Amino acid sequence: MTVPHTITVTAERTYHVHIGRGLLDELLPALAGASRVAIIHAPTLEISADAVREHLLDMGLTAICIQVPDAEDAKTAEVAAYCWQVLGESGFTRNDAVVSLGGGATTDLAGFVAATWLRGIAVVHLPTTLLAMVDAAVGGKTGINTASGKNLVGAFYSPSAVLCDLNTLDTLPANDLIAGLAEVVKVGLTSDTSILTDIIAAPELVKDPGSSLLQSLVERAVRVKADVVSDDFTETASSTGRLGREVLNYGHTFGHAVERAERYRWRHGAAISVGMMYVAELSNLAGHLSDTGVDLHRQVLTSLGLPTTYPGGRWDQLMSAMAVDKKARGSMLRFVILDEPGRPRSLDGPDPALLVAAYGAISS
Repeated sequence: MTVPHTITVTAERTYHVHIGRGLLDELLPALAGASRVAIIHAPTLEISADAVREHLLDMGLTAICIQVPDAEDAKTAEVAAYCWQVLGESGFTRNDAVVSLGGGATTDLAGFVAATWLRGIAVVHLPTTLLAMVDAAVGGKTGINTASGKNLVGAFYSPSAVLCDLNTLDTLPANDLIAGLAEVVKVGLTSDTSILTDIIAAPELVKDPGSSLLQSLVERAVRVKADVVSDDFTETASSTGRLGREVLNYGHTFGHAVERAERYRWRHGAAISVGMMYVAELSNLAGHLSDTGVDLHRQVLTSLGLPTTYPGGRWDQLMSAMAVDKKARGSMLRFVILDEPGRPRSLDGPDPALLVAAYGAISS
């Protein structure tokens, strides 16, 4: 175990995000007061979940494992109900806790289950993917999907702690690591442009899970998200004219529409990559982002092997999905766009012709 880098998030409760290697010893302090722990995990992590369970048993806690489906298949009302059933049959009380072990879909589900069981019990996230470390596990957004769209049912509910053990990235499939980098690029485009500089200088090193550069990017991305969440936990700043937490949605309105159109068979990061390229073109067409800024999007994303185009001929399907996006205001679509990298703003109700033209600009 190395000494972890710790970042503090202040929301409805204060908690710490620990980033380092070999962090299992940090788990017990994060579960202080619990006597029973449910480890909600993805199916590919059964061995790791058993190891966490044995560690907790050795520490005197009662621990059970709840295996859930992989990826977005976990984020359904039926799977949440199954988890509630197991918690009930196991006698979980308000003093007990949930631990998530997996990617962003697992942390979203486990957070929602914890938020709703007995109106809220403790949850600790052990994200095992880059995407979950820099985005899903941090910030307290929990949710499940419905037939109408992604994350439409959920709650704002902060974890007690997040343990980002970088050792888990060593065995992460390369495509999953690359997909996770899309959320790192998002932070670079909206908030910390030095991230873009570092990626452009050494894209292959960025994709090395053992590199100190990747660890630095994780820490910087988490720092930005922690600051944004601490400032605007429940995403209400927009009602006062500030962008606030909505900045984290850059590329997500179109990206979520792509995910739905693809029936969630695309990796989230790949869809968000296309979504960022779309909104860059929209920003440009609306008279904000320069051609150079659009080219920067394409350069950074392409250097990492992320997609920047999407098939044409699917506009009606994509538009229908965006219409029920949770960031919409009534019938008015709302996008986060850029004046330039590092200077985000909102764009409410853009001309439909601009929306279609932006789609044409990224169509393959």
